[in-house]
Amino acid sequence: MPTVLVVEDDRDIRDVLRRYLERAQHAVLTTGSGAEALRLLAVGQVDLVLLDLGLPDIDGTDVLLAARAARPPVPVIVLSARSTLPDRITGLTLGADDYVTKPFSPAEVVLRVGAVLARVAGAAAPESVPTYGGGRLRIDAAAHQAWLDDVALDLTATEWGVLATLAGTSGRVFSRFELVNRVRGYEFSGYERSIDSHVKNLRHKLGPDGAAIVATVIGVGYRLGWSRDD
Repeated sequence: MPTVLVVEDDRDIRDVLRRYLERAQHAVLTTGSGAEALRLLAVGQVDLVLLDLGLPDIDGTDVLLAARAARPPVPVIVLSARSTLPDRITGLTLGADDYVTKPFSPAEVVLRVGAVLARVAGAAAPESVPTYGGGRLRIDAAAHQAWLDDVALDLTATEWGVLATLAGTSGRVFSRFELVNRVRGYEFSGYERSIDSHVKNLRHKLGPDGAAIVATVIGVGYRLGWSRDD
């Protein structure tokens, strides 16, 4: 049973989310304190964080960054009254896996929690781990992990989704709109262009070969630049 940590200073919202999440068979921890959220993350028993950035004691982005720094990284869905496109893009660029603006439907939040957890869990284990670029890049869908030159890549859930989607059909060009819907699992209005930020971060983590591995097709979108090995 996955454990969801709800970090929200409004008690009514915390209680509503707890009820809905427990009905969906999630274990739930709740707190209105950012410091307590950091302590719970340090314990290492949290599978996903629902995070209000406007906390009374510390900046919610500190909790977001701590979740991303955990090993393995803990996915985060931001709950925020900040609804402008720049605010959403900032939250996603910092590493949030989803961004939900207030007021929201608790039922929709539960669906988004399920979608993020499913992406993190990955697909069923293949018989062998596919490799690309003459064995330099390995992508293990079951382990939700990729390696470049035998070094594990520390990817956010969205960065992983981009890489796994492109690798799933090596050489195929995906438009930004397709990547949004494949990676996010739903249509996110205004998010299409911000996929570029995640691609930029992914390329940075791939090092000098980043732009060759995640290749831009001008006017269309992105494709995996390295072919899958036989």
